[in-house]
Amino acid sequence: MYSFDKRLQYPVKVDRPDPIYARMLQQAIGGVEGEIRVCMQYFFQAWGNRAPHTRYRDMLLHTATEEIGHIEMLATAVAMNLENAPTSVQEAGAADALVGAVMGGENPRHIAEGMLHKHLLSSGLAAFPGNADGVPFDMNHIYASGNLAADMYCNVAAEATGRTLAVRLSNATNDPGMKDMWSFLIARDTMHQQQWLAVIEELGGAEGALPIPNSLPPSAENQRFSYSFFATARDGAPPPEGRWTQGPSLDGKGTFSVFQNAPMGEEPVLGPARPDSGAETQQMG
Repeated sequence: MYSFDKRLQYPVKVDRPDPIYARMLQQAIGGVEGEIRVCMQYFFQAWGNRAPHTRYRDMLLHTATEEIGHIEMLATAVAMNLENAPTSVQEAGAADALVGAVMGGENPRHIAEGMLHKHLLSSGLAAFPGNADGVPFDMNHIYASGNLAADMYCNVAAEATGRTLAVRLSNATNDPGMKDMWSFLIARDTMHQQQWLAVIEELGGAEGALPIPNSLPPSAENQRFSYSFFATARDGAPPPEGRWTQGPSLDGKGTFSVFQNAPMGEEPVLGPARPDSGAETQQMG
């Protein structure tokens, strides 16, 4: 069960509305790095959590619910940035001092062309669940595997790319209100990165969690290749040396080495095509 409070999680103010920036903000709502993605990812990880206790499930639910508030903040910011957007190319940019100041005296047609047309034609100058190109969010990047360690690593990556986007969007504006909003959201991304890494530490860190899943007995895999870096240069040149080419593996279960990649199997030769497969047409054509 969920409830709501009509007040925003953190103040959202726009001093100089910018319809072009409204388009950029859509990436933080419905982009692959955006808030809808992490919100849904944390919810589905929580709803499917089968740990022997509810501690991790509850933690995920708290954070997923927090992310709903972030989506609301960004949607509010989009609407505020669209308040002075021209609704037709006949409108003079100089007729509104704010639009004129933001756009630097450009022709209103340029403003309309730079905007997401969905903002003008479909959403009534409001946000929608899509990215900066207008593509709807489709849930293809929701990772909830049922393996807690795997999910936590996915969450770290999601928050890292999300924080990268947030920093870029903060750098893309000089609006004090937007800068302040991003200072809050960036801080939350910092905490969430630390939060998921803290869970991995509780699970034993790299040595305790890796490889994922760690329930498979080592004898079930070909251990000759478990910690070998495959060098694939055709001339046999060695790869650049790094932490991944020598020394103990991060899980403490092996030693890194370099393996010069070479064919270990034979050329595949398939049997004749069946009459109903269509392959004989392909061969003859």
